[in-house]
Amino acid sequence: MSSFIIRAQGHLKKIDSSPLFQWSIIAVIIISALLIGAKTHDLPPQAIRILAFLDNAITVFFVIELTIRFMAYPNKKQFFKSGWNIFDTLIVVGSLIPTGGSGVLLARLLRVFRVLRLVSMVPELRLLINALIKAIPRMGYIALLMFVIFYIYAAVGSMFFHHINEVLWGDVSISMLTLFRIATFEDWTDVMYETMAVHPLSWIYYLTFIFLTAFIFLNMMVGTILEVMSEEHENFRAEQHGETGEGGEPASRAQIEKLENELAEIKAILIEKINR
Repeated sequence: MSSFIIRAQGHLKKIDSSPLFQWSIIAVIIISALLIGAKTHDLPPQAIRILAFLDNAITVFFVIELTIRFMAYPNKKQFFKSGWNIFDTLIVVGSLIPTGGSGVLLARLLRVFRVLRLVSMVPELRLLINALIKAIPRMGYIALLMFVIFYIYAAVGSMFFHHINEVLWGDVSISMLTLFRIATFEDWTDVMYETMAVHPLSWIYYLTFIFLTAFIFLNMMVGTILEVMSEEHENFRAEQHGETGEGGEPASRAQIEKLENELAEIKAILIEKINR
């Protein structure tokens, strides 16, 4: 009996890892996305019935696909240690909620999220999401510093410009919204010229704020994301080539270059001894 289960798991694992099966899942996810878009149009009753049938068929397909993937795991507990497996399970289970009755809005909303399964199926997209998640703690400090700068400039703007335009500079909270508009370059020159009519040197206020937020902090955000993405790409490339460092962790590019330099030095020493 145990040998039968092992053989069955082996067959299921082959099915789950086969390119044809993976591309079939991606195709079904794309079809599901198209169905969601089609339902937003005014369609005849016959077309609505066809879309409902296809939607149920896609739900059944996803249940079968998730079951195959779950059964292919020798240790079932390992399946739920992957965040992407938990994500797929929640999406598929949510799709089983009937679209009729009081839960119709929730059911439709969860079916919309089925499109996100495309992220879990494409390794490159998973790499991007993982990099963004890992970059959040680092970006948090930059965001905190940006909030401090926003608050200081909002307080200054509210003190100096509130008598010019109460709608834009009435208090600190409104001033922060105005500064966000300026940081995104949404007609910010109109705001600047309005205050310059009363305070001619107020352009210094706007230019320094834009320089700090749009140029320095935004580039810091981008640099942080690129750094984390570079690390994720290195780890992914190391895993693809079976390169590991200490403790079974993927080797970094620095570790690989260090090993290559050491091998080159050993080779040079051996050549020198042979020549002697």
